[in-house]
Amino acid sequence: MSEAQKFACVIMAAGLGKRMKSDLPKVLHKLNGKCLVEYVVETAECCGAAPIIAIVGHKKELVIAQLGERIKYAVQEQQLGTGHAVLQTEALLKGYSGAVVILSGDVPLLRAETVKELMKTHFSQGNACTLVTCSFDHPTGYGRVLRNADGSVVGIKEEKDASEAQRIIKEINSGIYMVNAPILFEALHHIDNHNAQGEYYLPDIVPYILHKGLKIGGLIIPDPLEIAGINSKEELEALERAYLRV
Repeated sequence: MSEAQKFACVIMAAGLGKRMKSDLPKVLHKLNGKCLVEYVVETAECCGAAPIIAIVGHKKELVIAQLGERIKYAVQEQQLGTGHAVLQTEALLKGYSGAVVILSGDVPLLRAETVKELMKTHFSQGNACTLVTCSFDHPTGYGRVLRNADGSVVGIKEEKDASEAQRIIKEINSGIYMVNAPILFEALHHIDNHNAQGEYYLPDIVPYILHKGLKIGGLIIPDPLEIAGINSKEELEALERAYLRV
């Protein structure tokens, strides 16, 4: 990996996960005997990301005890959305001008090969931001990817805020991004919480980056299992069954 292609990794791991019906941080629930977030950290390590930063919040001491000193930590004291979460890493990345891969601690089956392909796409296309997408027959609950007729990414719309026409779109945002650090933090300082949830959405960096005239790319992956997140014990059990069949 050349000096120009080095990248940091930020892992969102601050959530409680109320639907898990447990007081344990969601990312510490186990898939095939290993904590969800462990899979994500190992993927980042395998790709050579440095530094690796986990954003912790609910019972942060448990997550830190699990992962130890192999990575760094940023703290999100209040759950104000994914954009707000990533902003908490700004101090740790002060002066860093490279790219940042943003992963979720409850999405354990993303392959290192996919992250490497994301990195290749990002750098080879000269993108300011590159997102991982996938097409679902039933995309309910996911943010939809908006594209121009030429295929370029022009936005992401969360389902709660999407129009009927936008909800028909099958291409979804996985929540996995690679963004050049300077524009990432500039954008995070400019997004607002004027949406149905009153939160600072990470996808809202997309229109800001586009407004700046910078390029956004999208890497479409074929296997939805790689981007499957965990929001309930039922989903965890289903993912484990799928994992054991692979």
